[in-house]
Amino acid sequence: MQITLKHLKKTYASKKSGGDGGSPIVTAVNDISLSIPDNKIFGIIGKSGAGKSSLVRLVSLLETPDQGAVYYGNRRVDNLGKEELILQRRKIGMIFQNFNLFSSRTAGKNIAYPLEICGTPKAQIAERVKKMLSLVGLSDRENAPISTLSGGQKQRIAIARALATEPDILFCDEATSALDPQTTRSILDLIRQIQKQMNLTVVMITHQMEVVRDACDLVAVIDNGKIVEQGTVSEIFSNPQTPITREFLKNLKPGEKSHDGSNIVRWADDGGHYVLHFIGDNPGKPILSQIAKKFDVEFNILAAGIERIVEGEVGSMLVDFFGEQAEIEKAIAYLESIGVRVSLAKND
Repeated sequence: MQITLKHLKKTYASKKSGGDGGSPIVTAVNDISLSIPDNKIFGIIGKSGAGKSSLVRLVSLLETPDQGAVYYGNRRVDNLGKEELILQRRKIGMIFQNFNLFSSRTAGKNIAYPLEICGTPKAQIAERVKKMLSLVGLSDRENAPISTLSGGQKQRIAIARALATEPDILFCDEATSALDPQTTRSILDLIRQIQKQMNLTVVMITHQMEVVRDACDLVAVIDNGKIVEQGTVSEIFSNPQTPITREFLKNLKPGEKSHDGSNIVRWADDGGHYVLHFIGDNPGKPILSQIAKKFDVEFNILAAGIERIVEGEVGSMLVDFFGEQAEIEKAIAYLESIGVRVSLAKND
C-alpha cells in the first residue's frame, strides 16, 4: 500500500505558559509532503522533539491533521467518517517501544485480542494465533504469561499481534529503543523477513541511525517539523546533505571520525581535498590503482571506512590527487562514470 502525504500540518498548545498567560502554539508537523512506496521499509529519523512521533500519529490515522491530506493508495483517509475510519484502522498494524501488551493475558491471548475485537470466529482465532506464533519463532510460548517473557520475546508477541489481522501497513514507533543491540538486530531481521513474506509497507519511526542502516530501504530525515532530506539509504549514507544527517552518521559507532562528518577512520590530520563515495560492488575494487594507471595522477588516502547497509556496502574515502588539473578532472570524471561519487570535503 503506497502512502502519500500532502502538505501536512499539525499544531499543539505548548505546556509552557506564554507571556500573556496563554499557551503558545507549537508546530509539530510543518507542511510535510512525502511519498512512501508500496512494499518497502521506509524510515523516518529525527531527534527527540523533531516531530516524528506527531507525524506517525497523523499517517497512522490516530490524529487528524490541521491542514493537508493523507492517502492510502488513491484513497484519501484522513477525513473518513467514524465507521469507515474504524474499518481502515483494522488494516493497520502498530508496534511500540514499550510493547503495550496485556499483563493479564498470555502471549497467545494477546495475539488473539485484535481478532476478538473484529468478531472473528473462535476457531479462526486459534488457527491464526498459532500461525502468528510460528511466524515470530515463539510457537512454544502460546500459554506463557507475559511476565515470563524477555524483552525481545515481548516485542515478537507485539509484532505477531500487530499482524494478526493481516494489515496492509505496519508502523513501528521506536520499536527497538528498549532493546539491547543484539536483540535489536534480531527484531530488525524479523521485520525484514516478515515484510518480504507478507508484502507489507513498513514505516519505521526512530532516532537510531543503526535501525535505518540495518532495516530500511529508504529514509526521510525530519527536523523541526520538516523533512530536510530523503532518499535511498545508500544515498543518505554516501552523500549526506544536511548537518543533522551528518550528525546522525557521526554517532553511528565509536571511533575517530573525519572532519567532514563521515563515519570513517582518519590517520592524518592535514589534507583531504576530495571525498569519494563507493556504492555497491565498488568498495571491494582497486579503483584508485586503476586511476593511477589510466591517468597521469597520484593520490594520497587520508581516511577510509565501509558501512554495511541493507542494499550492500557504502565505502567512504578522503583523498588528495596530485598532477595537472586537466588530468585530475579526467580522473574524477572517470570515477563518476563508474558509479563513484566525488565531492569536495566540507572544509574546502
